[in-house]
Amino acid sequence: MKVDYIIVGLGLAGLAFVEELIAAKKTFLVFEDDSQTSSLVAGGVYNPVILKRFTSVWNGTEQLELALPFYKGLEEKLNITVDQKFVIKKSFKSIEDQNNWFSVLDKPRLVDYLDPKLDKQNYNGVLADFSFGNVNKTGRIDTAKLITAYRTYLESDNLIRFEQFKHDDLNIEKEFITYKDITASKIVFCEGFGVTQNPYFNYLPINEAKGELLTIHAPELNIDFLLKSTLFVLPLGDNLYKVGATFNWTDKTSEPSEAGKEELVEKLKKVITIPYTIVSQSAGIRPTVSGRRPLVGIHPEESKLIVLNGLGTRGVMIAPTVAKNLFNHLEVGESLDDEINIDRFKHLNKWLS
Repeated sequence: MKVDYIIVGLGLAGLAFVEELIAAKKTFLVFEDDSQTSSLVAGGVYNPVILKRFTSVWNGTEQLELALPFYKGLEEKLNITVDQKFVIKKSFKSIEDQNNWFSVLDKPRLVDYLDPKLDKQNYNGVLADFSFGNVNKTGRIDTAKLITAYRTYLESDNLIRFEQFKHDDLNIEKEFITYKDITASKIVFCEGFGVTQNPYFNYLPINEAKGELLTIHAPELNIDFLLKSTLFVLPLGDNLYKVGATFNWTDKTSEPSEAGKEELVEKLKKVITIPYTIVSQSAGIRPTVSGRRPLVGIHPEESKLIVLNGLGTRGVMIAPTVAKNLFNHLEVGESLDDEINIDRFKHLNKWLS
């Protein structure tokens, strides 16, 4: 089999890049083995405001301008609904918290999202002594539903193989690469935290942050917004809510833990007071990068090897933008954004030592 591209990994990064290939009528084959689950278990919230510090997300507005039509197009293509729009209500913990909100309302990159009028309404079972601030133009992409449907879509045309990609079996020739029965011009690694096992890109400074989430059933809660407090409470419909998330830098497994559940339950006591039952618990390893910028670019010695990784907690916003930038870089010579280019880590590169 001869293709233009091999793609390793079909999370948000791989999916977004495949969409670029399809639009350009490039041929490809995807390998996916479910070893990395961060995209599948992600909350999937898109929000251009960092609510912990009331600052704007890096290129947040520009990312959303590309991402929202991107997901709408996928909904139409796959005949599914994955974009759930809602308001985020930030629960203030103090008057100082409120004052910090008001101090940034007129900032150019925040003015379109932060509501200057506080929400002083009482919501049954929600703890909020100092009102709420509304963040508008936000929502959630159901990443698990999207990726599952997309895999089925690719499978129907034999464009995906559900098997482990073995780096040792990759052969790099002068004009092309071969892997088993496949010849390709380029290979793009979208492996998430699995890139640490990739002998060509394992020099990149990627860290693992385990995140755990609960899905709860709370019939008395009855909120249609995302509640952001000590943790987030995200409505899923049918009185179900996703609650999260933890950040664990020491547990390297992607299995749900009792410690993670206990942490979320304890934090939830400070957010809601009504009874609930835990329906399920999920976990995944987030690939995180110092400076919170993705890892995108071409191997320093082997130009046919490419990486697209490290999207972090805001992958639903970032993925379409960086995938398009990478595709245009490879195919039409567009410059990679310096902030995402792996060249910024040349000093760590064993291939150049």
